Amino acid sequence: MAKRMCECRKPSCAFCAQMPASVFSPLDEDRIVLVLPYPISANRYWRPVRIGNHITIVPTKEAKAYRSEVSTLATRAGVTPLRGRLAMTLRLYPNRPQDWAKRARKDPDNWADTVMCIDLGNCEKVLSDALNGIAWQDDKQLHRIQLERAEPDEHGARVVVTITALQRELVAPGLFEGAAA
Repeated sequence: MAKRMCECRKPSCAFCAQMPASVFSPLDEDRIVLVLPYPISANRYWRPVRIGNHITIVPTKEAKAYRSEVSTLATRAGVTPLRGRLAMTLRLYPNRPQDWAKRARKDPDNWADTVMCIDLGNCEKVLSDALNGIAWQDDKQLHRIQLERAEPDEHGARVVVTITALQRELVAPGLFEGAAA
């Protein structure tokens, strides 16, 4: 499989070695891994519009541009909507500030907590909307969502999304055996 280089352009980079050639990489028919640009905040995603006597909420131009970028990247990579129940894991990497080393020396265990980052709820909402109809048919298919804020690194702001098909567990196999008789 061809590898994609990150900003560092070093073949020895662990990030570069693990990333696929495309931004999106469908691994198999039951799993998709996406490395996406850092999402916009949900606070900038929607705006109110007056239509007659009613006010409705519509996506902003910035939101439409983000959705379009996600759609374009997914289409180029051949991503098709998964069917059935799904799990989504989001790993959000905020941008590492220029003074990160100073912050790390001052507070080695908690320096990353001072980095500006959108909240995980906003991130999930924006990505669920952007991926609707692309990675899944409808976001009601999402039965498990895991959110994680990662420590900023040298590879820049991004979000890594993993979407996996869930196997439905039988709650009580055999419960209705013999009931048809």
